[in-house]
Amino acid sequence: MTARARGNIRRLTAKNKTAKRERRAPVHMTIARDLGISIVTGQRAPGTTLPSEVELAEQFHVSRSAIRESMRILMAKGLVESRQKAGTRVRERNEWHLLDPLLLAWMFEGVPSRKFVQSLFQLRMIVEPAAAELAATMRTTQQLSRMGHALEEMARHGLMSELGQRADQQFHAIILEATDNELIVGLAASISAAVRWTTFFKYRSSRQFSDPMPQHRLLFEAIANADPAAAREATIELVRQAQLDTEAALKG
Repeated sequence: MTARARGNIRRLTAKNKTAKRERRAPVHMTIARDLGISIVTGQRAPGTTLPSEVELAEQFHVSRSAIRESMRILMAKGLVESRQKAGTRVRERNEWHLLDPLLLAWMFEGVPSRKFVQSLFQLRMIVEPAAAELAATMRTTQQLSRMGHALEEMARHGLMSELGQRADQQFHAIILEATDNELIVGLAASISAAVRWTTFFKYRSSRQFSDPMPQHRLLFEAIANADPAAAREATIELVRQAQLDTEAALKG
């Protein structure tokens, strides 16, 4: 191997190590994620008292300040509450912020319950077809262009990849934005997170799924053609198929 080739390999190795460091989450976020997943997947049931700050610091080999930061994240999402002399305990499920994008991510990094999946898709079926109808009449040229670009990225990278899933998430978020309804737009983060993490979950399984790209293109064309009825029908079919795929993935 030439000196030049060895130099190129060293540079590529250093570049990869730098990229990994940049992607690495802060330690308190990693701890919050691990504890959050254990809570939302039922490993730590509501009413369970978490280990003390000192015990968690020893368990994760971190400082107590890192544990405190991770607890603040869990409290902000309604997962735990801390009481003096009583410690930190897991709150009841009805107190969790279930539509928080990060909490949704934790749900699907584990295995969510069938009931939760059904509830999530019921919400999508209520919101998204109506949003697509509005978007077909309210969308701007710029929004349509961004939607088209997201569609191209989905096709280029594929929905099994992180880049393709992010593009899918963006596609659905732009549709909600295009409604020009501030209350619907307020749901964009939650709905688009649901889109991304259910897609992530289904492609994690070994099952084969139908290609959702043709239905995405039909939806885009309906919005581009300012056809509310077609946009609604395309969305209904897209969400229905996504639910069937996600429920199939639950079976393994």
